[in-house]
Amino acid sequence: MQFGWLTLSLSPSPDEDAQRIDNLIEQACGAERLGFSDVWLTEHYFTGESVYSDSLMFAAALAMKTERIRIGFAVVQMPFHHPVRLAVQLALLDNLSKGRIDVGLGKGTIYNEYEFVGHGLRSDDSRERMTETLDVMVRAWTEAPLVHHGKFYDLSLPELRPRPRQRPHPPIWRAVSSAGSVRECGRLGAPILIARVPLARVPERLALYADGLEESGLDAATRAGRLRQAALWRFVHVAGSQAQAEDELAAALHQGRHHSVHARATHNPPDFQVDASRVNPWNNPRVSDDEGVRYALEQSSLYGTAARVAEQVAALREAGVGHVLCQMTSGEMPHATSLASMRDFGEQVMPRFR
Repeated sequence: MQFGWLTLSLSPSPDEDAQRIDNLIEQACGAERLGFSDVWLTEHYFTGESVYSDSLMFAAALAMKTERIRIGFAVVQMPFHHPVRLAVQLALLDNLSKGRIDVGLGKGTIYNEYEFVGHGLRSDDSRERMTETLDVMVRAWTEAPLVHHGKFYDLSLPELRPRPRQRPHPPIWRAVSSAGSVRECGRLGAPILIARVPLARVPERLALYADGLEESGLDAATRAGRLRQAALWRFVHVAGSQAQAEDELAAALHQGRHHSVHARATHNPPDFQVDASRVNPWNNPRVSDDEGVRYALEQSSLYGTAARVAEQVAALREAGVGHVLCQMTSGEMPHATSLASMRDFGEQVMPRFR
């Protein structure tokens, strides 16, 4: 199995931002030493929900601090980026990292409309913006000259420099949650990042992906590799006892959920509504923090002693999962607590699955 390290680390105040950014760099370097296969960076703005906000700039720092671990984005919020600028930045990152970049992409947050407003946008046309941005970005990596006349961008450029180190370009991953999007990504042959779906739904999602891959035109070995590569997101926390692990993770999840729900209630425009099909107890503002955290602990978390977490990982493996994205810093979890959990997971859990 592969284990990735994913960061969505909250900073509760501007005064703490600098220290928490330093902490995340230390944790990411620790993930490489412990043998994690990849690190995955999130992109959120304006409230400290993801403390570094700009995942591309943060990835550049990690590219200089690490040597082997792959650096991925979960995800780049495509509508917030000019496609040529994004193509240049990612190509440079791929060179700086010696070809270690994975580009997860999405149409932007479906909960934080204030992020769109802060970029002078609304989310109504976010899928169209993502589609056009992706088209221009890939063509900029592979065509010279490039001429594009689209709905959002009208541009002409002689050549993109530098070219990506990976050819023809870094792998492009898709974030998926609905059954339809999982199968469609299989048809496209795209590697996928699966949201925190409950364990009972994981085999169904992987079966849909496999069905889509059968229609992709890829050879059997590549299809099998894509299926093994499919990454499932989980909150992960290891401690000396089951009670300690639950208390520490629950406190951090409570802080993170309370912060995000409050930010949405405060900053989202009054005319904005989240699609009801995308609401669950974790993100439903009508549900109490305690109930939301309990849902996250039961449905999308691996926590406890190292032995207990290994049992939970084994259950994922039995369900067909070959790649787990471990969010090991949540809420305001203390830096030392995160490092201890990472160490125990890396030294006592991961070796059992290699």
